[in-house]
Amino acid sequence: MSLLFSALVAVFVGFAASVAVVLAAAQALGATPAQTVSWIAGLALAKGAASLWLSWRHRLPIICAWSTPGAALIAASSGLDMAAAIGAFLLAAALMMLTAAFRPLGALIEKIPMPIAAAMLAGVIFRFVVAVFDEARVSPGLVLPLLAVFLLARLVNPFLCVIAALGVGIAVSFATGLAAWPTGRLALTGLEFVTPRFDTAAMLGIGIPLYLVTMAAQNLPGFAVLRAAGYQPPVPACLFVTGLTSFLTAPFGAHMVNMAAISASICTGPDTHPDPTQRWKAGILYGLLWLAIAATAGLLLALILAMPKALIVAVAGLGLVGSLTGALTQATASDAHRFAAIIAFAVAASSLTLFGVGSAFWSLVAGLGVLTLDAIAGRLRARS
Repeated sequence: MSLLFSALVAVFVGFAASVAVVLAAAQALGATPAQTVSWIAGLALAKGAASLWLSWRHRLPIICAWSTPGAALIAASSGLDMAAAIGAFLLAAALMMLTAAFRPLGALIEKIPMPIAAAMLAGVIFRFVVAVFDEARVSPGLVLPLLAVFLLARLVNPFLCVIAALGVGIAVSFATGLAAWPTGRLALTGLEFVTPRFDTAAMLGIGIPLYLVTMAAQNLPGFAVLRAAGYQPPVPACLFVTGLTSFLTAPFGAHMVNMAAISASICTGPDTHPDPTQRWKAGILYGLLWLAIAATAGLLLALILAMPKALIVAVAGLGLVGSLTGALTQATASDAHRFAAIIAFAVAASSLTLFGVGSAFWSLVAGLGVLTLDAIAGRLRARS
């Protein structure tokens, strides 16, 4: 029962705490309701299949998740449609598989200073956190109680504070009549194929940044959680399988799956099973539960989409506060990289678009450019 309970909690936390960010990404790309259901169903299929296979094959509790920072990156984009975005998703998934197959590519990615990558992520997420307080001005009766519950619940359990806020928000929405059930026949689930279009601006503005933030903000912490629990994760196999499942489900809207961190921490400790060699079974149950979500994605989204816009925006922002905190900490930790990281953060947080390419890509260019100038200036000073 402890195995099943851990898997249930991990699935609930993974879905409820970040589904609002995925919905924001779908809205930014102009996805239809059917495409939005397909997006969630595709992600659930990829997460379930990857977790099932990796946990069974390696007898380890390998827990996979969708890329929440990646969804935030997509939601912050503009001027792109589903076809162009899916072309970028395919590129990011292919890069993940190449990283597993060719170690030099992984070594090249590791050379990108972590403060710069973290600053890019922080800039993208910053907009969503600020939006919480923008919505509080418009809908104070709904957002302020959510914020109060979030801050109080965080003192008791940081993992469940977003879910507590969501629960209160749903209750308030129904009590005040703000919730509006969708009319018409509801689809249980569905997958809708979208023919990809390989657009250069989308590749640079979403594809490459999606790959980078997923590697830096999701995969690396996910592997660290497994190592901290005493396991040695098969890194190349994990990267290849998550990249492959992402590639196969991308035409249905799924943006990226990767190693989980928070969900993994729920399934890898002694509360899951006192015997570490038996905890891999939690990964099997976790995968099966996500396959069940894939089969009922339409009904789950109908409940969420019945909620007012202010609730979705507020929950998405609150769910990213922890990610913003971690990213800002990493971005400003190094004296040598701090100025370049602040520039990268400012660019990513802006609405800059050049040559059709969004601010996430130019954030990396700006941060690395400042670091290069600093290095050249340092050498000139040393020679003089």
